[in-house]
Amino acid sequence: MGPGYVPLALGAVLAVLGVATVVKAYVAPDLAPEEVSTAVEDGRASDGGGAAEPEDAVRPLAGIKWRPLLFVMAGIVFFAYTVDGLGLLPASFGAGLLAALAGSRLPRALLVSAGLTVASYIIFVVLLQLRLSLVGDWLGG
Repeated sequence: MGPGYVPLALGAVLAVLGVATVVKAYVAPDLAPEEVSTAVEDGRASDGGGAAEPEDAVRPLAGIKWRPLLFVMAGIVFFAYTVDGLGLLPASFGAGLLAALAGSRLPRALLVSAGLTVASYIIFVVLLQLRLSLVGDWLGG
């Protein structure tokens, strides 16, 4: 086992889980939350067959919550593009803030992003002793 074993194993597990999620999405798409209650009331939830009318068709993208998806992706992209210029601490705070805004209001998102920034500092700088730029060149660090 070399130094790249754990990242490789974790990457492989995540890749398998991602493929399984995609396969499940195409094989058995879920109903949107509002369609589940109407399907149960109408007795359509346990129907095994029959021709579906256009209004009864399952819409696989109807159940996607776009706000959390976009905010989390924006946080990842923000971190990727700014960690070199801003440094670890501001980039972690900004990425955490964007990701936390996906599901909570601003005061809670600020607390979550501050906690994420402190945790990043403790894990990467203190415990793992990585030589990372805490404040980047864009901020005069």
